[in-house]
Amino acid sequence: MTEGRKHSWWQRGVIYHIYPRSFQDTNGDGVGDLRGVTQRLDYLQWLGVDALWLSPFYPSPMADFGYDITDHCNVDPLFGTLENFDELLEEAHRLGLRVIVDYVPNHTSDEHPWFVESRSSRESPKRDWYIWEDPKPDGSPPNNWLSVFGGPAWEWDERTEQYYYHAFHRKQPDLNWRNPEVREAMYGVMRFWLKRGVDGFRVDALRHLVKDEELRDNPPNPDYQEGRPSYETQLPVYTTDRPEVHRIISGMRRVLDGYGADRVMIGELYLPFDRLVLYYGEDGRGVHLPTNMHLITTPWSAPSLAALVSEYEAALPPYGWPNWVLGNHDNPRIATRIGPEKARAAAVLLLTLRGTPTMYYGDEIGMSDGKIPPEHLHDPAGEEAPHLGRDPARTPMQWSDTPNAGFCPPDTRPWLPLSSDHRRRNVAVQRLDPHSILSLYRRLLRLRRSEPALSIGSYEPLEATSSLLAYARSYAERRLLIALNLGDAPTSLPRTLQGRILLSTSPQEEGHTLHPSTRLFPGEALVVAP
Repeated sequence: MTEGRKHSWWQRGVIYHIYPRSFQDTNGDGVGDLRGVTQRLDYLQWLGVDALWLSPFYPSPMADFGYDITDHCNVDPLFGTLENFDELLEEAHRLGLRVIVDYVPNHTSDEHPWFVESRSSRESPKRDWYIWEDPKPDGSPPNNWLSVFGGPAWEWDERTEQYYYHAFHRKQPDLNWRNPEVREAMYGVMRFWLKRGVDGFRVDALRHLVKDEELRDNPPNPDYQEGRPSYETQLPVYTTDRPEVHRIISGMRRVLDGYGADRVMIGELYLPFDRLVLYYGEDGRGVHLPTNMHLITTPWSAPSLAALVSEYEAALPPYGWPNWVLGNHDNPRIATRIGPEKARAAAVLLLTLRGTPTMYYGDEIGMSDGKIPPEHLHDPAGEEAPHLGRDPARTPMQWSDTPNAGFCPPDTRPWLPLSSDHRRRNVAVQRLDPHSILSLYRRLLRLRRSEPALSIGSYEPLEATSSLLAYARSYAERRLLIALNLGDAPTSLPRTLQGRILLSTSPQEEGHTLHPSTRLFPGEALVVAP
């Protein structure tokens, strides 16, 4: 992307990921809803983000909390109505906020009318809408493919005496995207929401869409580590990232582009960079933002992160716009992974690297993983082992120091227990504290909006020691320097880092000239204008 070329809103902007069940409950059932999101839009505008991405709110039996869908073109009564969604969309647009919805094309619920019909008979017109296969001669599954949630990925159907394939939960049968009727039906889902006015899609489980036509066994993973999910005992070369998926993505992109050039498609992809960048498509006609999840898994050290950024930048094609994800609803929160103090430097890193950042609700107040008693665990990913469950990263948003943290009425039991620190770590308290991590995020977002060097400028690595990570962002004649202490001990700054402090994790330093003897403490970070 050249400096003189126009950038889209999704290149300049910041995306805020909302898990609707946990954002705001307005009807007293302990579960967040669409009206709750609408009620909190003024907070998102105040914070300074540009778009919100909503995890699924579609009709569902909730075997996988909304990712097992029975109707892709409606709203589950738990979350409200289509009218509530339209109100949310209208109010967000009035406030200058974009709305991105989750698009779940890989699978449906086993209670979806399509699957009910497919399952009714081998002669059903929709039989080939899903992946059905005969057993081996001994009655066992067709091959060794595993479910992401543990166990075989094949479920036996007594009535029709065949197995169906499910990449995730057994109640989430995979659609057969090789079938043109399936493709057209699912492109129709995109059109439904685009006509309502959504600004784009985050495409769930994108690399899973096509499976090997020959049903070849996946090979063993030589690097498997004990304690990790059993799914990782194999390399999923025949169940994910198949070359045919790119033709499907081209079809999705044609649908999207038919509704104007300002819509965005984000692909959920856990892949190494050499595979990830292929999802931009030829000449950028694929996914706008193939999600870069590597900040979630890379060791938190300056050398490791500097190497990560350099590898990513080198892998990007000329037409590929970078993006960064620090946390999401499937992984432990950043404050839990690296500690609350270092999470402040992580905020600076996320919002000053080149590319589109995605924030996860609650990270801006430093929320950590909740402690969930066994009797309150919900997530099916934890059926294999409780420590693999994702519930701890999905606890309710902490709005105030009132009972239930303002998420739901005091006399209501929230669907997941609140974190124990909600009385001191919440929006109401932190809005009043200029030293809070919430105030830091707001200053960062304001600075990023006002400085093109941070939103669309180039990236230049400067230094990476055991603790210090430093780099520059430049646009036109403006050059900003960023320094972060990612280690456990104070560190000196390079003498070449001079100028006025525009932003600091210690706000009292802002506006001052950087002193040559300045040292950064663990978790501290600076943005400097030479």
